[in-house]
Amino acid sequence: MTEPVKPESLNPRSQPDSKPKSGGLKWLLIIGGIIVLAALIWYARHRAAAASDASSGGGGRSGGNFPVPVVTGKVMQKDVPIYLDGLGTVQAFNTVTVHTRVDGELVKVAFTEGQDVKTGDVLAQIDPAPYKAALDQAVAKKAQDEAQQANAKVDLKRYADLLASDGTTQQTYDTQKALVDQLGASVKADQAAIDSAQVNLDYATIHSPIDGRTGIRLVDQGNIVHASDAGGLVVLAQLKPISVIFTLPETVMTKLHMRQNQPSFTVIALTRDNTNVLATGELAVIDNQIDSTTGTIKIKANFANENLRLWPGEFVNTRLLLSTRTNGLVVPASVVQRGPEGSYAFVVQDDQTVKMRPLKVAQIDNGLALIDDGLKPDEVVVVDGQYKLQDGSHIKAAEPTGSGSTNAPAKAHQHKQSPSGQPPT
Repeated sequence: MTEPVKPESLNPRSQPDSKPKSGGLKWLLIIGGIIVLAALIWYARHRAAAASDASSGGGGRSGGNFPVPVVTGKVMQKDVPIYLDGLGTVQAFNTVTVHTRVDGELVKVAFTEGQDVKTGDVLAQIDPAPYKAALDQAVAKKAQDEAQQANAKVDLKRYADLLASDGTTQQTYDTQKALVDQLGASVKADQAAIDSAQVNLDYATIHSPIDGRTGIRLVDQGNIVHASDAGGLVVLAQLKPISVIFTLPETVMTKLHMRQNQPSFTVIALTRDNTNVLATGELAVIDNQIDSTTGTIKIKANFANENLRLWPGEFVNTRLLLSTRTNGLVVPASVVQRGPEGSYAFVVQDDQTVKMRPLKVAQIDNGLALIDDGLKPDEVVVVDGQYKLQDGSHIKAAEPTGSGSTNAPAKAHQHKQSPSGQPPT
């Protein structure tokens, strides 16, 4: 017998759901879409960065189609002077503080401050009256003693005649002879006194001991001066010639000793900014000892200084010409790059790619680098634009925009830089 159908079974909402719910699937689809979108954005940015790097020359490492524009130049050969640079002080060739050698009133100053004087020129006059009187007194004393000596000689002759005829004793003769000798010694002493008085009188007139230029007057006319005064009357400085004393590291002594048979070393004096040559002279002397506190050696050079461009007390830069490198390899200073492993340069290959070449640099001077090792004559090197290059980058030669070629002039006597810290041979 069948059971009657219940009303609840006829309502579909009251039946249990036989299909799985779709809410979790929707969330999975949303998350997956976000991941795909993020991946697309990352890919697009990566492609854009790669394209930008290639356009700026970064793709040159693998030989891309974007050559880097650079300025190039050739390795040249020329005679290169090798200098030793130092800091020096100008010193007068001779300096004299003029003192009086006698005491008295300064009655005359015969020079003008800043005047050029010659040896023997009169500089000042001390009151000569006391010294003239002393000279006259010495002369008179000598005349008196000479008269007494003459009389004693006459008496001695008489005693000699009497002694021969037994008219006097030997003792009387000997006494008279001793008197003559005594008076002769007095005459000699008088002559010495005359000479001394004459010297003092001569010292009353002060002469220039050297050729030089007077400085500021230290004592005015009318003052009483003494030989013991510390200040003196004026300072004379000899400016033609003139000297420069400068220092060099003790390590250069080996270089100098290797060339000790060289007739002379040329020394150039320059302004502190190394832009103007003041004078050219020769090395005069190397000091006989090294300063152990600073590790330097003093060197003195002399200059004719005809144009008076060097002045005592002035600080100057000095350059001692050690030698000249014949047919040295030179490139513009901008060719030399520095990296963790030392100096290098970009050398242009036949296929218009560049190769990093390690260098041994002797010195950088006057806008040119002297190369000891690493380059050959007429090789092409990159002068400007290296900051975009890597080993193997393709390049395109461009026109130089400044002083980037080996023929470009540089500042005269630009300060030398030596990568090794030592002067080259």
